[in-house]
Amino acid sequence: MAWWSRKKGLSTEQKKSVPKGLWVKCESCSQLLFEGELEENLQVCPKCSFHMRMPTAARMALVLDEDTFVEADASLESSDPLDFRIDGVKYKDSLRASAKKAGPADAFVSGSATIDGHAVEVGFFVFEFMGGSMGSVVGEKIARQFERAHESGCPALVFSASGGARMQEGVLSLMQMAKTSAARSRLREASIPYISVLLHPTTGGVAASFAMLGDIIMAEPNALIGFAGPRVIEQTIRQQLPEGFQRSEFLLEHGMLDMIVERKNLKPTLGRLLAWFDGGKNGAAAAAAGGD
Repeated sequence: MAWWSRKKGLSTEQKKSVPKGLWVKCESCSQLLFEGELEENLQVCPKCSFHMRMPTAARMALVLDEDTFVEADASLESSDPLDFRIDGVKYKDSLRASAKKAGPADAFVSGSATIDGHAVEVGFFVFEFMGGSMGSVVGEKIARQFERAHESGCPALVFSASGGARMQEGVLSLMQMAKTSAARSRLREASIPYISVLLHPTTGGVAASFAMLGDIIMAEPNALIGFAGPRVIEQTIRQQLPEGFQRSEFLLEHGMLDMIVERKNLKPTLGRLLAWFDGGKNGAAAAAAGGD
């Protein structure tokens, strides 16, 4: 069975581990919400509209056309080149535990799909897998996604939710910042659109590389976006930061985002953007044919 299913949302194995009838406390307004009601409302608080973290499988079902996703590079798995251990726990054991919990073999799932009928090469960070951290495999998958978009001419979309580069792989994970940015630059040279969707949180090396290099950069409301966290910055510069610093609304006000899109409007907004890109491409092709 696939690790995610549109009709069921999560695999059977994952559903068994989630007790029914739970109440969830909103992180923003502290309102107690029934889990079923929250799921029906796309993990958005009906009281204050706070966007809680959404499972990757549910997000894929939300934005992709049904039965169109074909996964690529599913067999890629991280190794343990540094024989890394922390508190006596081996990195390779953490990888196995994360894969068992999250479903995918690493923190990024990518492939071909359509959104409102428009073909795309799309990738999703899996925050459930070690906080969506970017190691060698994640960087390789993103680079390959951009390369497939370059070959097919389809727009590339990445949904980012990450704590940053994976410390267990040291400089090998930091190298992925340059690797993914270089792959992204080839799309720009070929005039192939890249849409970056920033979710809560998008931080560290992911925010400092390809995530902020989109032709269009959008984010969900109140998402934390930045390189270092606000507390780290305050402790470093010994100054109090402005209210809402590094949140979507602050970044939009300061020109670092193109738009903030509520979760319920995400697919329609992407559909309109992709239609606009397709229209521009068809128009250019028609003009070129007319010129000949």
